[in-house]
Amino acid sequence: MEEELFLKAEVRKQTGSKDAARVRKQGRIPAVVYGHEKEPVAVSLDAHSLGKGVQRGQRLANVQIGRMSEKVLVKDLQYDHLGKDIIHVDLMRVDVSEMVKVRVPIELKGTAKGTHEGGILEEHVDHLEVECKVTDIPDCIVVSVKDIDIGDSLHAGEIELLDGVKLVSDPSMLMIACSLVAAAKTTEELEEEAPAAPEVIAEAKKAEEGEGPSEGEQEKRKT
Repeated sequence: MEEELFLKAEVRKQTGSKDAARVRKQGRIPAVVYGHEKEPVAVSLDAHSLGKGVQRGQRLANVQIGRMSEKVLVKDLQYDHLGKDIIHVDLMRVDVSEMVKVRVPIELKGTAKGTHEGGILEEHVDHLEVECKVTDIPDCIVVSVKDIDIGDSLHAGEIELLDGVKLVSDPSMLMIACSLVAAAKTTEELEEEAPAAPEVIAEAKKAEEGEGPSEGEQEKRKT
């Protein structure tokens, strides 16, 4: 069971962009608590406490609103345009026994075999959507890449998941691939591939260098 985060919330009587900006200036983050067929509640959370929990990968939280405490899942985080500071958070009410769908990050382990032979490992997707109990949400999904060779690929359906965790993402989704890095061409190879200059261009160049056609060649061209 992942460690739970404790958050003390304050109810927001006003909403909107102006009120949200005011809340952020006070060192707090606008949030909404929703779900379980209850009315959504607009609240604010301490930015420092929330930030520390997010950095530790905590998503299950106890939120205290007045005298009432609710268990919630940190469902969605919105960041500023720099992707640095959290500007809004969605908290979904949950029950410890229910199943939820969440996005879990992928963590690659090991060095791919193909990288020792000139290949490069490409990570196309860095997360998977899975379904599991609230108390079984993994911090990350570890994927070993040491046996991946040049030309090999790994799809979502091939990734091993923990017991009780079910894949929701498309099983055919490409996750990882190893491809050969094209060798840089030498100057000589590039010159060989370059198309030959037309004859007229070559003659014009000679003329500029004082090596133009002889008088006899000029007479022939006139006739």
